[in-house]
Parts: sequence; structure tokens; C-alpha cells
Amino acid sequence: MINLLHGDCLEQMKTLEDNSVDSIVSDPPYGISFMAKKWDYDVPSVEVWKEAMRVLKPGGHALIACGTRTQHRMVCNIEDAGFEIRDVVSWIYGSGFPKSLNISKAIDKAAGAEREVIGSRPLTGNGKTMQSGFHQPDGTGAGATAKQDVFNITAPATDAAKQWDGWGTALKPSSEFFTLCRKPLSEKTIAKNVLKWGTGGINIDACRVGTETRHNPSAGNSDREKWRMNTRETEGRETQGRFPANLIHDGSQEVLELFPESGEKSPARFFYCAKASKKDRDEGLDEFEEKKSRKWRDDKGMRLTGSGNIRSEMSRNNHPTVKPTALMSYLCRLITPTGGVILDPYMGSGSTGKAAVQEGFSFVGCELDPDYYEIAKARVTNEGEVD
Repeated sequence: MINLLHGDCLEQMKTLEDNSVDSIVSDPPYGISFMAKKWDYDVPSVEVWKEAMRVLKPGGHALIACGTRTQHRMVCNIEDAGFEIRDVVSWIYGSGFPKSLNISKAIDKAAGAEREVIGSRPLTGNGKTMQSGFHQPDGTGAGATAKQDVFNITAPATDAAKQWDGWGTALKPSSEFFTLCRKPLSEKTIAKNVLKWGTGGINIDACRVGTETRHNPSAGNSDREKWRMNTRETEGRETQGRFPANLIHDGSQEVLELFPESGEKSPARFFYCAKASKKDRDEGLDEFEEKKSRKWRDDKGMRLTGSGNIRSEMSRNNHPTVKPTALMSYLCRLITPTGGVILDPYMGSGSTGKAAVQEGFSFVGCELDPDYYEIAKARVTNEGEVD
């Protein structure tokens, strides 16, 4: 069953019956005015989450994405709606791009002082130019024209600028959070709630980190050591994958280097998922016109290297915050019972719906923006027919 609703989610969810969905997996607005988008002016209200909880079965779980800056507001609204906060799943990646103001440059600019050019460097590792309005990873700021392929390095001109040289205003973003919460049980125990509603638990075995991993820093170990590192032996049972953790990483070299070179603390013990590739974003959109979108990774999902990680590309799916299908599949599988119904009040370009259908779940999605709704509809229906 696929049910796609076009309109405001608060109103659209009122058309759904009480206790009619088994889980909620959603990537709602973060409230950071991302790329000046009007829909991102605030996090969803308490009223939205109350309505979402009404249609969720007792004991049903939700995984709600948010960024680091407004996570507290997202969690407060979810909790004030009546959800029980159970955990936070962190998605760690190496491709975040800092938008930090260079304070030294700002001081010189305000004083009308001209800075001396003392060097230059390529804008990106792939010859692409940096987009205006974005800043270099070291906080030097966008200072090149579209035709330039190098970035000028300048020295502070005024005494005040020299004093504040090297200071900025923001850190590099490297993580997003999925709040794991649960609708209160209607029965006295988990066991009774599961038997009555089919909800209340987390599907541990379906989300274990298996013996085959795409990134394993212990390349010098024997095959047996690699096997043992990624699995555990349980008395009376066959070897199985690692217990799912509240950490997910993107497998980038930058993240792998955060882990000590120890088999027991290897990143291979955690679920791995890179950011969405162009193929993933555009799958099912063959009839759509290509539009300009910003991109952080190449077609193989690898981080764009060099001093600028953002470039423009043509894509049929121009939604700015597309989550990878593999990540949403894992999250859907984690909290949804077999054959269950997943709700996404903020469907966006349909990554959750695409993942849900691929995993064999039913899906209900809401989206307000007409363009994104059509993209989501095409991506989701590419996996199954809409009812």
C-alpha cells in the first residue's frame, strides 16, 4: 500500500485513522533557513507531532532527523507532544562544508583596507569552481570569480585584522541526528503491547552489522581476524553480526581516521552509509528535466576533494537535502514490524518512501511543495504502485 498526500501535513494527517501506522521515519525541516528556503524557517510544531502520534500505534517508534544547531528544539517539541525520547542516532560524515565568516577579512573590509595577495591555491581538487556565498573550509571565504580556477590567499591589512587573523564564526558540520522516540505503550508490558499492536520493539537482528563491510581499516589482518572483528559468537548460536549502535558513519577517510587502529574499535563495527549519489537521487526520474543543484560528492559517493567541496551539477532531483536510500532503508527496518506501515509527514523528494517500498513496507507520505511532491511520487512509484 502506497498513499501519497499532497498538502500541509498537519491537515493531511487528520484524514488518517487513529493507531493506523506502525512507525514514523522522517527528515523534516531543521529550522535553519537552509539555502533561504521558506519551508525551513522553523522545526515542526508540537501540534504536528501530536497529530503524528495520534495515527501511530501504541508503542510505535519514530526516527526524526535534525541538525546539530536546532536538535534541542526538535526534541523538545517531540517530547512536549507526548513521545518518550529513547535515544539519538548520530550519522557522522566527512563531507560537511563550513560556512564560516573570516573575521579578519570582515574587519579589513569594514575599514576599506586592501589586503595584499601573498599566495594562491586551486579552488577544488577536480577543477570545478566554488559557488558564491560559500566559504573555504579554513574560513577564508569565497573570494574568486566564476572564471577563476585559483583562490587568492591574502594577509591582514590593519592591526585589528591582524589581531583576529585565523578567527571565524562556525565549525565544519560533520553530523546529523535522528531522534529515536516512542509513543507510550497502551499495555502494562512490552510483551503484551507487542502481542496486541505489533509495536514496541526494535528489530535488532535485521539491522546487525554483518560480516561483510565495505570499509575495513584492518587490511593487514588475517581473514579470520577480520571475521571476528565484525561478528560475535553467541553460546548455542551461529556467529552473527554486531549489535546495531546509535552511530552511523559515511565511510569517508576523514571519519575512518577518527577511530584508533584497533580491531575492537574499528568503524567496521558500525553501519556504513555514504551520502546520496546522483544515481540514487535521480532513479525513477527519467521523464523529468534536469535542473541545477549543489553537490558534495562525486557519482561514486566519494567526497569531492580540494579546498572547495560544493559545486553545481545538473540533476533531475533538485531537492537540496536528499537522504541516501540505504540509510533510510536501515532506519525503516530498525523500527518497523514486518509488513508494517511507515509514515513520513515531510516526504521531500521521497527517499523514505523509496526505501520503505524496497524493504517491503507500506508507506504513507505527505509533502506540501508541488514540485517536490511530483519528484517524490515518481521516485516512490518507481518501486511500487500508488493506491
